[in-house]
Amino acid sequence: MINICLAGTGGMLPLPNRWLTCFWLDYNGKAALIDCGEGTQITLAKHGCKLSRLDALLITHAHADHISGLPGLLLSLGNYGKTDTLTIYGHEGISAVIEQLCCICPMLPFPLEVVELSDTEISNFSWNGLEVQSLPLRHRIPCLGYSFKLHRNPVFNPQKAQNAGIPLQFWKALHAGETITTENAVYTPDMVTDETRPPIKITYMTDTLYFEQITDFAKDSDLLVCEGMYGDDEYLPKMQEKMHMVFSQAATLAKDAAVKELWLTHYSPALTNPAEYAEMVQAIFPDTVVSTDGQRMTLG
Repeated sequence: MINICLAGTGGMLPLPNRWLTCFWLDYNGKAALIDCGEGTQITLAKHGCKLSRLDALLITHAHADHISGLPGLLLSLGNYGKTDTLTIYGHEGISAVIEQLCCICPMLPFPLEVVELSDTEISNFSWNGLEVQSLPLRHRIPCLGYSFKLHRNPVFNPQKAQNAGIPLQFWKALHAGETITTENAVYTPDMVTDETRPPIKITYMTDTLYFEQITDFAKDSDLLVCEGMYGDDEYLPKMQEKMHMVFSQAATLAKDAAVKELWLTHYSPALTNPAEYAEMVQAIFPDTVVSTDGQRMTLG
């Protein structure tokens, strides 16, 4: 099961009722976090995200509202007893930014590993059994979107296994895709399984212009988390200039990408009541959630 928490939904600066956007994904005993603006560790704790599980940090870009909370987050991890490696992913050049931010937290009780991803093409890597991709977005500085994909085993059919006379001790391995050879027989996964299941896909994109490739990147996501700085289209020219999106663009993206659900995030501080635009945006894409801090979902 993948447990997800959008612990913050704000852009630019934290507010008393809205922390900066950050995305927590917990799977198989480990967690990954996208972005860490000012005070991220506070909203993570508030919403039950266990810092002791944090194994990977993915940075979209090096604007303050997405990375300035790094020193505080790292110190909090140390206080929680972390001793194993934290891997940080980001765009080309992110190592230098991290090095400068870490000058105020130089004595960490755990090592950091920094992985730089391409600014010009999709990068592929694995984390904790999930397939991960990064996509270069279109912002004022290098910026990445991320997608996670979990490939699931086919549906297990115990009756089928029993009818085939397969010993119980082999069931788990066969369900996991292994072929078992014994002295008297060969057992294959199809002997204990039914139909295949589509993978679970989760996509996260913020701080970007709308462009065609992001539709392909988000295609068929079970969940798309996407920025929407403003709910009113009158701000569209301003957002084009600043290289951001508004609610209607995020909803159009979700519709064109055939995603199952859209969560909006990264609201402007001037947008005091994002929910007032729910009806408008749901007219474009009905399965839109105007998210609030702590939005949760379990997929699996």
